[in-house]
Amino acid sequence: MRNRCLQILLVVLFALGAYHAVAGEWEVGGKYALSFQDVDGKELSTNDGYVTIITVVTRAQEDNARAVADLVPDRYVGDEKYRYVTLVNFQGKLAGPFEGLTRAIIRNRLNAEAEGLKPQYLAKKIERDPRSDLHVIADFDGSASRRLGLSESAGTAVFVFDGAGKLLGRWKGVPPGDALPKVLAPAR
Repeated sequence: MRNRCLQILLVVLFALGAYHAVAGEWEVGGKYALSFQDVDGKELSTNDGYVTIITVVTRAQEDNARAVADLVPDRYVGDEKYRYVTLVNFQGKLAGPFEGLTRAIIRNRLNAEAEGLKPQYLAKKIERDPRSDLHVIADFDGSASRRLGLSESAGTAVFVFDGAGKLLGRWKGVPPGDALPKVLAPAR
């Protein structure tokens, strides 16, 4: 009987912990070790030494990803200590057979974006290919969004993590004014 009660208690505690993580009870200053895989198959983690900006958008809000990227000061573009990641929340609306095709389309768009960044990299005397700095997570089933405490139907959200996984800033929607640069400045 005692063992059964203990098992039930552990299950309840685990469920409450899982609910807390999914319910979006994130606090700036909290540490969050999250891992994702981008469309190139690269593992990205919030605690792997990079200052990471994650912008979550739906297909209908893709322009918001560009608006957030435009808020990042030029001095961070190409800086090996910083990483910008776009997470596209497909909200479970894409049929399985189209996932591979969608990844290929995203990779082609990233290749074009990298070509556009080459002059900026050359001007900064950065010799590596800008394509290696571009990351998109295709969240077909909503699992990546849920790891960030978002629902499948959530819209644009922005998260900034330091290299140890500490949450430095979080916004629903595109950050206002100079909020993003202010959070990035002390992260160096």
